[in-house]
Amino acid sequence: MASLRPFTCNDLFKFNSVNLDSLTETYSISFYLQYLARWPEYFLAVESCTGEIMGYIMGKSEGSVEAKEWHGHVTALSVRPESRRIGIAALLMDELEKISDKQKCFFVDLFVRVSNVTAVNMYLSLGYIVYRTVLEYYIGDDNENAYDMRKACSRDKEKKSMIPQKEPVWPDAVLP
Repeated sequence: MASLRPFTCNDLFKFNSVNLDSLTETYSISFYLQYLARWPEYFLAVESCTGEIMGYIMGKSEGSVEAKEWHGHVTALSVRPESRRIGIAALLMDELEKISDKQKCFFVDLFVRVSNVTAVNMYLSLGYIVYRTVLEYYIGDDNENAYDMRKACSRDKEKKSMIPQKEPVWPDAVLP
């Protein structure tokens, strides 16, 4: 039995087993605390009956309402290896989408490594599309490209936010 609940400051001392994955970005404590303070509704955890963190999602809402770019953004989604393939990621994504709908967002977006085929396929199965490719988004030995994936919220009735872009972009075109 697992429960979905808000992420807390104390969880920062318990979520290492979730972040020990080569595909999970690990940030500084101050970065996590900034999200927890600024967008607490977007920071959720799934906890086992024994109190272990099985997975978490961290996001925010951002953009311009006037340009119909107000959106929910998934900053991080991670599930510990022993808890994968049982629907935890889908549960967390569904909750973030509901929060984004309440925030009157037009869409939810996220960035995922092109090589992370398992995650890309999961997002596709949840109704996301590859909106565009972001060149060399992930800095490191390989400077890997990312897919910017999107799913329309109920506010975008015509799903205009999901019309794929043909040309790839550089990170400076997508980062604030």
